[in-house]
Formats: sequence, C-alpha cells, structure tokens
Amino acid sequence: MTKRLPYPQVKSFADPEALRDRLAELGVSLPVDDTVDPGGPLAESFVVDDAAGPLRVPNRFCILPMEGWDGTGDGRPSDLVRRRWERFGASGAGLVWGGEAVAVRHDGRANPRQLTIGPGSVEDLAGLLGALRTGAARTGVAPVVGLQLTHSGRWARPDGPPAPRTARLDPVLDARVGAGPDSLLSDDELDELVGRFVDAAVVARDAGFDFVDLKACHGYLGHELLSAHDRPGRYGGDLAGRTRFLVSCVDGVRAAAPTLGIGVRLSVFDPAPHRPDADGIGGPDPQAAAVFGPVGPAGPELGEAVEVVSLLAERGVRMVCTTVGSPYWSPHAQRPAWFPPSDGYTPPRDPLADAATMLAAARDLRAAVPTGTVVVGTGYTYLQQFLANVGQATVSAGWVDSVGLGRMVLSYPDLPADVLAGRPLRTRSLCRTFSDCTTAPRNGLVSGCYPLDPFYKELPERVELAAIKRRLD
Repeated sequence: MTKRLPYPQVKSFADPEALRDRLAELGVSLPVDDTVDPGGPLAESFVVDDAAGPLRVPNRFCILPMEGWDGTGDGRPSDLVRRRWERFGASGAGLVWGGEAVAVRHDGRANPRQLTIGPGSVEDLAGLLGALRTGAARTGVAPVVGLQLTHSGRWARPDGPPAPRTARLDPVLDARVGAGPDSLLSDDELDELVGRFVDAAVVARDAGFDFVDLKACHGYLGHELLSAHDRPGRYGGDLAGRTRFLVSCVDGVRAAAPTLGIGVRLSVFDPAPHRPDADGIGGPDPQAAAVFGPVGPAGPELGEAVEVVSLLAERGVRMVCTTVGSPYWSPHAQRPAWFPPSDGYTPPRDPLADAATMLAAARDLRAAVPTGTVVVGTGYTYLQQFLANVGQATVSAGWVDSVGLGRMVLSYPDLPADVLAGRPLRTRSLCRTFSDCTTAPRNGLVSGCYPLDPFYKELPERVELAAIKRRLD
C-alpha cells in the first residue's frame, strides 16, 4: 500500500510562475513558457534523415507506444484496440511512435492479450493503420507512423503466469519472476530472435508503416541485453557484445526492408530496482546488479547511451525516443505519478523532479549525439495543464525535437489538436496520473483510462477495478 504524497499536485498550481516556483524549490531546471503560440515551435515540421529515406513529420507532437492488454487471445486486434488507434490518429500529432508494443512471437508477449505477429498480421495491422489514418483525416494532419516491435524477455507472460526468458542472471529481478539459469536465452536462440524481428519488420513494411521501433527500453529483452555485463558469449560483456542484438536487428531490417525507416526507443538511464521500505517509500535494493546507465551521486550516467545512439547513427538510424528505467522496478522514475500504481510504492521524492530529470536526460543526450539525430522527449504527462508550456519551451531551447505523450493520450487524445488550433485545454480530460491505466491491466483487466474516458467509465470492468483498489488500500 502507498501513502498519500506530501507534495503539491500539479493541478494546484495557478499559473506557469507557480510551477517555476515549485521547480526552484526542488532545485531542478525545466523551462516553462508563460504562453503557448499555436502557430509557433510546436507547429513546426521537421525531417528525420533516415537511411531508408527522409521522413517529414508535420509537427512536434508524438504519440508514444503503450503496451495493450486488450487484443484477442491469439494476438489479433479487438474493437478496443481499433478504437484506441483511431483516437491516436485523431490526436493531431505529427508522429505516432509505434502505436503499441507488438510481440514478434508468442513467448515474447508481456500479457495474454498483447498484439503478436502471426498469420494474418499484415491484414490486421493494415486495418489498424487504416483506422489511425481515418482518425487523422479529421484533423488534416498526415502523421508519420511506426510500429513498435518487442520481445518481453524477463517480463514475458504469454499465457498469464510469469514465463521469463532472460538475457542475464540477476538475483533481485530473478526472484521477482521465478527466473534462473534455465530461463536464459542462449546465443543461438538470440540469433533466431534477430530473424524474428527482421521478419516482423517486413510484415510492418507490407502493412504500410513508415518505420519500425526496435524496442530497447523498460527492462524488456532488447534493454536487458544492454545490461548483460556478466553474460558470456557473443551477446554480453563489453558494449560491443551488449549491443550486438540491437545492431544485428538494425542490419537485418536494412537488408530485408531497405525502404523501411528505423527508430529505437531507449531507456537512456536506469535507476536500480526499487522496493518499498517499512513505510511504503521506495528505495534502491542494495543487492541490485549493474545496469545500463546507472544513477550516480551526480545524477544519471549517459555515457553508454550516447555511444549506443552514435552507433545507431552510423547505421542511418536517426530517430531515438528517450525513456528511463522500467515500470517493473522503477515506476517512480519511468512514469512519475501522484497516485502510484497498485504494485508500486510511494515515490522517494516529488514526481515533478523525476519528470524534469527525464527531460534533462533527453537534453543532455541530444547535445552529445551526432548532429541530425532526432530526439523525442518523455515525461510531459505529469506536467498536466502546463504540458504545452513546457513542450514549447523545451523544443525552443533545443532540449528535444518532439514532445512525446503517453498516458495523456488515453484520457485526452486530441490534446495536440487543441493546442495547435489555439483552443483552451479541456481541464477535465487532463491525465491526473491516477495510475488506473496500470493498475487495471496488472490485475487482468483491459487497458484504458477508467476515471476520465466516458467509454471506459461505462465498462463493467470499472466496477471490478474499484473493488480491486479497495482491497489493496
């Protein structure tokens, strides 16, 4: 059980000056504009100079990928999935990064309702893309759209119970999912998985997507391999070994689908796995193993993330979506929330500081990687009514090239369209980080915004979710 936070909620700040005052109290830096110009920086187009060919993005908003829990048992889209994708299109955002995580094969599913590449996927995914384009046509914006490809690795639950396939031994994380030496993927199995990612990318190309995201974040397989310091063989050890899987996937996709763009969503730093103390407050587990991008006394260490992004740039991958850590072991850093999820903990500091830290990491990464690499920032949802004020300021200051929106799109999908049209924000639709979109699927319910989306408010699952939350309090 988590405790009520002793920090002010963002919704309580009367104006941008009040937000700046709170940031100053916390000792963190984050630019905040007083007003938002609907025809200004957020409305500017930009070009991704991918090796497959340039991708022109019509504005600076990006819809981030989220893991869906509402497909069919055999990994195909449901009506709920189609509704969500059409709303992504109607958002008015110029970039849709992945739509949602799609497993490249059954054993890589993070839940039994996750979309999965299989027979009929070209037609299924083309249908989702068509729904998205139908939504986008109502805004007059033609977004660049990608598909996120994943294998959940340690966090795989294809049939419900944990069924981990891991990249390394980790006493802390192994204990959480019942993993051990028998769970480790061999080098030969990883070779085969590279082929599955390549095959899945060809499916995405045939379905009409502009690019694929080779997922390397949040503790899933592509990310865990970057932390495989002690793994023997070709896929561990030094950075060349730890990046071999990602690089092999990039090279394979380039060879098999040379006209398809490539992006990578990357956890650029990784707080150690956290656990609640006796008071429910999260803190690092002292037995945690080494990670990719540790957080030291001076803050996140981005040196290896810069090397990875530079390595990708050499292969013509010029688009990176930043995120941090994992929702499984550091949700306070990865998804700052005033109301933590059911399986989380009370955050160790004001979540506003964690949102600012995520954006500062994007700034520092962008300044250090090869010129021309497009960087999508993450962490804006926690800023709520000031999201566009900070988005405009961070784009203007060169912190990011694109403003990424995740949870906010579940409650308020057309926020980008409202901002770009100069319409006032619908404050009742703003995500207030209730975390029901995490608590519900963690307890086997379909994903969605139950507090604020009228459609989900009417679902019977809302009653079940309320009962679950009462039991957990």
